[in-house]
Amino acid sequence: MWLGIGLLGQAFFSARFLVQWIASERARKSVVPRAFWFFSVGGGFTLLAYAIYRLDPVFILGQGAGLFVYARNLYFIYRHPERVAHP
Repeated sequence: MWLGIGLLGQAFFSARFLVQWIASERARKSVVPRAFWFFSVGGGFTLLAYAIYRLDPVFILGQGAGLFVYARNLYFIYRHPERVAHP
């Protein structure tokens, strides 16, 4: 079961790069859509759960710090939607 959770987390992280790449190609410039941050949070939480299960302190710290950044970006997006470019 835990291997599946870890693979799901990696799938979320892979999906976020695909979403960002497609959005940038369509806009013909670098774009980071909201979906990128949602996939980041989903992947971060899932991989954090897996890291806690594995008792891996390096992995736990890395995912925990990343989750803060992803959540902070979503906070800014919803706090100031007028500043966000929509691809």
